[in-house]
Amino acid sequence: MSKENTAVTKKKIKRCKEDVVFDAACFIILTLVLFVVAYPLYWVIISSISAPSAVSSGKVLLHPIGFTLKGYAEVFKNDQVMRGFLNSLIITFCGVMVNLIVTLPTSYALSRSNFSGKKPITIFYLITMFFGGGLIPTYLVIQRLQMLNTIWALILPGCLSVYNMIVARTFFKSNISEELYEAAETQARFFFQIALPLSKAIIAILVLYYGVGHWNSYFSALVYISDKAKYPLQLVLRNILITNQTALSQTATTAAARAALQEKQQLIDVMKYSLIIISSIPVLVMYPLVQKHFVKGVMIGSMKG
Repeated sequence: MSKENTAVTKKKIKRCKEDVVFDAACFIILTLVLFVVAYPLYWVIISSISAPSAVSSGKVLLHPIGFTLKGYAEVFKNDQVMRGFLNSLIITFCGVMVNLIVTLPTSYALSRSNFSGKKPITIFYLITMFFGGGLIPTYLVIQRLQMLNTIWALILPGCLSVYNMIVARTFFKSNISEELYEAAETQARFFFQIALPLSKAIIAILVLYYGVGHWNSYFSALVYISDKAKYPLQLVLRNILITNQTALSQTATTAAARAALQEKQQLIDVMKYSLIIISSIPVLVMYPLVQKHFVKGVMIGSMKG
């Protein structure tokens, strides 16, 4: 590189006043957005480890007051919490595996230009995004298939998300060229040996979307699961809150009873925040693992094609 080019490279680029003002405005706005998004989560964390009386009185704002783990201890007194946690892990793992087994081949097939029936099949899938059978017919189907009180009642009815299938189909269509097919002898070999290894980004996104959906779901378990030993964590936590709220509905007749009832109310408020943290841990752990693939997979799968 010549001295002239080096001098040009090292020369400081002058910025006009408008650029400085624009950058400062963007920084301020994005900082405010970060605060609005991050502070509620931070407040839940510090409230879950603060004294119940301080939380109820509104004193907890920027840091914990009266550090305590009473909320977590009260939650884990219930034996069903750990059982529900294990049940949710099993449901999430099995559910994601089934989702991938169904979604990836479907989206790959619909992305191939030589698949003659892809248009009517795609329209058929799109119809299901706007119309459903309803709760009672779906329950009757689950009952006839003898899947009540099994994890399959929580997995199989929603084993394919049409939105996720469309995103994955667009990814395959945009990133897997037809020329690569010449390197494989059959469609199956092309799919397993070429398409899947090149699709780590979209697979990570599907794992995240499906995993969060399974982990946060409780309504299906509320409808199809009656055995408490098979409850997922979200349903267990919901029942704990309902049970405690029911206990608070009792009328206190003496001053001591009213004080005890008020103390229990304060403890339940802290328990709510502890439950939020406990139920969010797997999701918070999952996000960093797929972060490097997240933006790439979403942008390519959603905007191209």
